[in-house]
Order: sequence, then C-alpha cells, then structure tokens
Amino acid sequence: MSLRINNSIYKSNVNFTNSKPAEQPAAKPAVSNTSKNPITKSGERSQLILGTFMAGLGFGGKMLVELLDGDFAIEHLFNAGEKVANKNFKNASLNKRFVAGLGASIGLVGLFIAGMAVLYTMYKAPKIAYDTKINTFSKTKDMDVYIKGNEIEKDLYSQMNEQAKSATDAEKEKLKEQYLVMQTAKNRVPDFIKAA
Repeated sequence: MSLRINNSIYKSNVNFTNSKPAEQPAAKPAVSNTSKNPITKSGERSQLILGTFMAGLGFGGKMLVELLDGDFAIEHLFNAGEKVANKNFKNASLNKRFVAGLGASIGLVGLFIAGMAVLYTMYKAPKIAYDTKINTFSKTKDMDVYIKGNEIEKDLYSQMNEQAKSATDAEKEKLKEQYLVMQTAKNRVPDFIKAA
C-alpha cells in the first residue's frame, strides 16, 4: 500500500514470513529546510536604528537652523573654527588658515548634527527594541507562508509535469486547465518585499 503526500510516497509492506524485511529509505520531509527565512531580528533592528539615525540627522539639522536664526550663532561657529585653525596652523599662510577655519566650522556643524542624531537615536531606543520584535514576528510569519507556498507550488508543478509525460490527450486537456487554475492562484509576494 502506498500513500502520496506532497510528492513523497510512503509505503507500507506487510511481511507474513519470519524473514527480515529489506531496509527502506526514509521518506523525505514534506517541506525541505533548504529554504531558510531571510528575516532576522538583527536585520530588522539595524534597519530601524538606521532609519531612526537618519531621522535624528534631520532633527539635528532642524535644531541647528533654529539656533542659527540670529547672526550671533553663525559668528560664534566661525570664530570657534578660526580659533581651531589658528591653534593648529600657526605658521601657515593666511589663506590656508582661512580654509582650515572654514573646514573646522563645517566640522563643528557636522559634529553638532551627528551628536543630536545620536541623542535622538538613544531616546528612541526602547521603541526600536519593541518595534524590532513586532516587525520580526510579523514579517517572519509572512515570509514562512510565502516560502512554504512556493515549495508546495513547485511540488504541484513537478507532479503535473510527471503526469503530462504519460498522459492521453484528454488528460492533457485536464492538466492544461489545472495549470491555468494554478497560474491564477499564484503565490503572492509579501508586501514588505520591494519589487525590482
């Protein structure tokens, strides 16, 4: 007696003699473990941290613009940059010191924005940890369904292909109809996967 489940044939032999039965190979599992789920907790966490840091950069830039409403802050930043340049480039020409002062001022602005982004990210850390768990759980479940659906679909197509090799014309017409039904019920890609 044989039973077919997901293209795996399970056989049961009855032995009425006292002789030992021949060893049978183990049946392969219905779903293979070769297709692993690509969704990981660390990947979701890094995406959320990166997104929060980028939002923090925007927040830092917005804060800097708010602070630079008056001319005092711009002069203060440029004077701080000049002090850094004069301290480190004492024997350089006036043009080199000006360029170094301008670079130091830009560096101070970047340092302020990056510092605000780090503070913003640290402030949002508990929310990131919570959202990581929620996103990982939901995306993992969606991806598991998608992967298993693809494996079953591939298995059904291979069964239909095997049947078509030795089918009559009437059976081939029925297989053609089944193939069209399979095409209309194709496995849907999860929403979070970006189409190329």
